[in-house]
Amino acid sequence: MLVAQANRTPDKVFVRTAEGDLTYAEVLARTEHLAAGLAAAGVRSGEPVAVLMHNSAEAVLVWFAINRLGAVHVPINTALVGAGLAHTFRTTGASFTIADDDLAHLVPQSDTTLLRGLPTLDEPSPVAVPPELDPAIMLFTSGTTGVSKACVLSHRYVVRQGQIHAHYLGLTADDVLYCPFPLFHVDAVTLTVVAALAVGATAAIGVKFSASGFWDEVRRFDATVFNFMGATLTILWKQPARPGDRDHRVRLAWGVPMPAWQDEWERRFGFRLYEIYGLTDGGIVAYDPIDSPKRVGTCGKVIPEFDVVVDAPPGEVGEILIRGREPGLVMTGYYGMPDATAAVLRDGFLHTGDLGTLTGDGYLTFAGRAKDSIRRRGENISAYEVEQVVEGHPSVLECAAIGVPSELSEEDVKVCVVLRPGHTLTADDLVAHCAANSAPFMVPRYVEFLPELPKTPTQKVEKFRLRQAHSARAA
Repeated sequence: MLVAQANRTPDKVFVRTAEGDLTYAEVLARTEHLAAGLAAAGVRSGEPVAVLMHNSAEAVLVWFAINRLGAVHVPINTALVGAGLAHTFRTTGASFTIADDDLAHLVPQSDTTLLRGLPTLDEPSPVAVPPELDPAIMLFTSGTTGVSKACVLSHRYVVRQGQIHAHYLGLTADDVLYCPFPLFHVDAVTLTVVAALAVGATAAIGVKFSASGFWDEVRRFDATVFNFMGATLTILWKQPARPGDRDHRVRLAWGVPMPAWQDEWERRFGFRLYEIYGLTDGGIVAYDPIDSPKRVGTCGKVIPEFDVVVDAPPGEVGEILIRGREPGLVMTGYYGMPDATAAVLRDGFLHTGDLGTLTGDGYLTFAGRAKDSIRRRGENISAYEVEQVVEGHPSVLECAAIGVPSELSEEDVKVCVVLRPGHTLTADDLVAHCAANSAPFMVPRYVEFLPELPKTPTQKVEKFRLRQAHSARAA
């Protein structure tokens, strides 16, 4: 796909960052030289290569070069530290790691070879194109009751998701797709960079989301499309209204969740918001149709590339099941976790763990998450991983992590904690412990100390009772 676009429009800007622009021809040439350098360093087809890099043009080039060799790109969450980071490296078994200089000290070098700098060769060697169904990328997604899992996504998944996204949003070569979210998320990878590549557009990659700098960067990048997730829209909406709120070229934005004040947003900023439904494991399977009014309350209409079934009688809430109508449109599985893979890929469908309803004419409504995970500011957080960090404190006997409603959007993290007999601990001290041992988005906002946790006769924690108690006090 990159070779075709570089031949078709070599001088068109493909990747735009704060450091400058790279054309399609420049991206292709630098990718080829970098791929040759990686091959000379020992990277081989089929091998996972971990990447610990901030958003940058170089991060995109590294990704493309790894895939050019037929190796598997494994972008690592740059906010991870401690046990979470160690688990990630241990799961992938990556022989090589490429890291930014300021992150290199985090790489567990006993488990992987750290490649310093970006190795390149002046004369790239010919490289075979990997088969479509071979693994292209591993993106980590939160588990339900276990540790984070690495979704193995094929080359076809990556390419087709970009093509599908571009088609159903009506993207063209004139668009500039802006994404301020990290390149270890599917929305930045397939739904921004690859979607731009699919139509010969420009992918504008921000370093990170900033409420105060968002619109300035949108204007500086000349963006026409951006995506939102988590509390993004709420944060931007709370900024004081200004005469220049419509001083931009944005024509649409897409994402989840859709706020109740969607109409007010569209009047204030002058463009339409489009809702979608999907997940890393299964891709985006439903879109608001661009040629008709939104059907309020739904995530949009299921697209013909997928079969979507709700495991319940018509009109009732049930689990959302997904199946691609061609091989490779959903994940291959969880890397190194055959039992976890078999639990979700069965009977020909991906069992999402999400709940919803489906109308007779194909409109999907999301009704919540059956998973034991927490959705905070666009991040899916494994409750189990939060609990592991909290229970690592010497004064903690046991705990339960739950999601509670956030005043911004989605959820905040709350931990309910039982202390060891004779121990004392403050909420501030526990939060400090979590901040030192986990990513910032996993740090609890609320801490409640309890004499015991509610449990079933089989000693499973009844988290729904903890949520009910929180809601009753908040009412």
